[in-house]
Amino acid sequence: MSYTRHYSVLKKECIDTLTENAELSQVSYFADLTFGGGGHSFEFLTKNPLFQVRSTDQDPDALKNGEERIKNEGVSSRIKLFNTNFVQFPKLALEECKEVIEAGGFQGILLDLGVSSHHFDEAGRGFSFRFDGPLDMRMNYKSDAFLTAQEIVNTYSEAQLMKIFFEYGEEKFSKKIALKICEERKIKPISTTAELENIIFHCYPKEMRYGKTNPSTRVFQALRLEVNRELEVLTDTITHLIPLLKIGGRLAVISFHSLEDRIVKNLFKEASSSLEFPVEILTKKPIVPGEEEIFDNSRSRSAKLRVLERTAFKKTKNKYKQDLSS
Repeated sequence: MSYTRHYSVLKKECIDTLTENAELSQVSYFADLTFGGGGHSFEFLTKNPLFQVRSTDQDPDALKNGEERIKNEGVSSRIKLFNTNFVQFPKLALEECKEVIEAGGFQGILLDLGVSSHHFDEAGRGFSFRFDGPLDMRMNYKSDAFLTAQEIVNTYSEAQLMKIFFEYGEEKFSKKIALKICEERKIKPISTTAELENIIFHCYPKEMRYGKTNPSTRVFQALRLEVNRELEVLTDTITHLIPLLKIGGRLAVISFHSLEDRIVKNLFKEASSSLEFPVEILTKKPIVPGEEEIFDNSRSRSAKLRVLERTAFKKTKNKYKQDLSS
């Protein structure tokens, strides 16, 4: 399956922020833990010929496309792409990136939590209700370690479905939708995106079915988060990335909805009180896309970027410190 074009959200802001403290005359290492179409990874390489990148992705299409692009652009000596979920990266880095650890650590680590355009645009992946396709939604569709959306929809109890629709999708009609799904699956299994979209659509009052947002948006988001355990993985990862940063190195995380952003914000706050690996939060308020970027890519409108920097010691508050988000 080919990998469609992907727009890298907040690319300039991410690269500029993560490379700001890098010594331009010596090798610096960066990690892009959500490679996707490679936009952020290759931008690091373009920024400085001495920059090295270590990237990860679990999507078979992204990995195949990435390896081909790395080969075609002749940069295999500067970038390594690993087939793994980013939750495994802290362990992998100690085993496979020893040259980085010996150099003091990563200058910058990036997590872009958004779903790529490829996932939405490929009907066979089942992420979008815009196309009829199988209810899959797994980032790694070759792995049996995760349930598909179809398995969740057809096996979870009414209470379980209602819980994930409400908590992960903030869906106000979660109870009604969960009940209707359980009724419909007794007649026949729900197996396609179109079938699920139709169920959700008719659970909404007639006057609310044709608004700016499709009625299925929140339920599909909730299912994607549940399928890939995204919030769980995010929570388990962030604090383990900080020890991989060199002093002055930065961790940047792009989130796309309130649940992710809340986790990042709270974990950054917890990390800022650590004495073992002191950090300073550089974004009092998250950095968001400008009007031009939103015009070019409407999917970027909900993006929020938060950044922290590893420091040699716990810093005292300085009211004259410039905030990156200002």
